[in-house]
Amino acid sequence: MCPSLMAHRISMAGVDESRTRGRKCDLCVMRGPGDGTLDAAAQKPNFAPMLREGPPPSTLLASTPAAWIDAVRSDFDAFLRDHAACERKASATAMTLASHYRDKEKLVTAMVDLACEELHHFRKVYACIVARGGRLGEDTKDRYVRDLLGLVRRAPEVYLLDRLLVASVIEARGCERFQLLAAALEPDLAPLYADFAESEARHAGLFVRLAKIYYAEADVETRLGELGAMEAPIMCALPLRPRLH
Repeated sequence: MCPSLMAHRISMAGVDESRTRGRKCDLCVMRGPGDGTLDAAAQKPNFAPMLREGPPPSTLLASTPAAWIDAVRSDFDAFLRDHAACERKASATAMTLASHYRDKEKLVTAMVDLACEELHHFRKVYACIVARGGRLGEDTKDRYVRDLLGLVRRAPEVYLLDRLLVASVIEARGCERFQLLAAALEPDLAPLYADFAESEARHAGLFVRLAKIYYAEADVETRLGELGAMEAPIMCALPLRPRLH
């Protein structure tokens, strides 16, 4: 990871200090059911062992530009809205895979757990949005995800392989960017994004492990390398804006 990226410290420029002074995303406060906050069980979900295992070596061949941090700093509220949308879509994608491949028990179990965890993340980001006086944004297309899904081969014998590995690459990129934010954000938000980075790393590993259940390990590694090489120019071509991708 580029040291210059780690040196950034986001000052949350553009935020109305009179609105946010004294308010932060305090997700550790527990209250009773039905009051709109997370209970203790929701704070620490007990996900299946496969979902808790560590990540594979990174497949990313290019680092996020330092200017991306500046773009996030320019409108952090917009970034939060986009991040929330990404977590919601990730949960929906996991459930789609579980429904489509219902004959594959290990895949279904992992995707159900993943969907729950991604929704848990969505709720955390939404809590931050509300604490800052905001609301959810409009649903927009994600160019990065669209372009990566465009790399998925449609032949039935390799379609699932590519879907799983593209998901792994997307999670790996999310991990890298959340690590940058964890190093750059203010103290009240940095731990949250460090947790998100750790989760994304686990998810990247999960998709690779699932692929190796249903495909030969050599085929998985070869295709993962190919997708990693194709992801780099897609990421580098993205406009710099306050979005996760």
